[in-house]
Amino acid sequence: MSATAIQLSELIAMQHQAASLAVRRKHIKATMSGAHVSRLRGRGMEFDEVRVYQPGDDVGSIDWKVTARKGVTHVKLYREERERPVLLCLDYRSSMFFATQGALKSVVATQAAALLAWHGVAHGDRLGGMIFSGEAHTEIKPMRGKRGVLALFHQCTQHPAWQHAPQSVKQPSMDALTRKLRYTSKHGSLIYILSDFRGLSQQTIADLTQLARHNDVVLISVVDKLEQTFPKSGTYPVFDGKQYFHIQATPQLRQQWQAYFDTHQAKLDELQTKYGITHITLHTDDAVTETLAQRLRLS
Repeated sequence: MSATAIQLSELIAMQHQAASLAVRRKHIKATMSGAHVSRLRGRGMEFDEVRVYQPGDDVGSIDWKVTARKGVTHVKLYREERERPVLLCLDYRSSMFFATQGALKSVVATQAAALLAWHGVAHGDRLGGMIFSGEAHTEIKPMRGKRGVLALFHQCTQHPAWQHAPQSVKQPSMDALTRKLRYTSKHGSLIYILSDFRGLSQQTIADLTQLARHNDVVLISVVDKLEQTFPKSGTYPVFDGKQYFHIQATPQLRQQWQAYFDTHQAKLDELQTKYGITHITLHTDDAVTETLAQRLRLS
């Protein structure tokens, strides 16, 4: 796969690599369908039909409106949902089209999403997701089988963010993405957000903590090593996916750079320690399959 672009055929070919993933959560308690386990209440229940009450039926399932209308006691019946909704949310804002080594953050995020998509389908989940570019978002409703995977891959490869150079404007926050997730995700979902989490506002944090009350949330940070530790001195070329430019390292810049990264990382770590939101990091020069498999096993 190119370091600066993605291809549909390459995302499809990653299916066999997904077998190495083992998504585990150390605080998980209750077994769920779709080969997942969760601290949530177990299998989801989906409305099936209404029928006449029979001895032994749960009185809590009585449909009082139908009973009053027909004059005979009726109960609601539900069936277990066999697949768990898995949502893969990809950040395609301008800061994701950046790298000094390895592949663009957007490429790494898409590779990781492809592996998680194939892993989910192999374990009987319904796959959907969202792609957020700052200007708009594209939503993919959860679907069974390979249809959900291919729908996600199509939206990834055809997204207009790949067609133009990132603009040098203020980075939009993630509020629109997390707010949308709060109102559209179904309780009991497994939600992966793949991003560099630039613009992590207080509203974004509040939305994530609300999401974590009813869902399993996994944050996958994609980081270029230059963002983590700035070099001590020298001039360095940087490629943003379309053009090269240079950064001059100074002690003051290095100190400010490190302080920003440490503060940013502390916010993400706090989400994990206080609210049980799993957080792992991928670097742009990582072997994505091996690193993702290792860190999800340990999470």
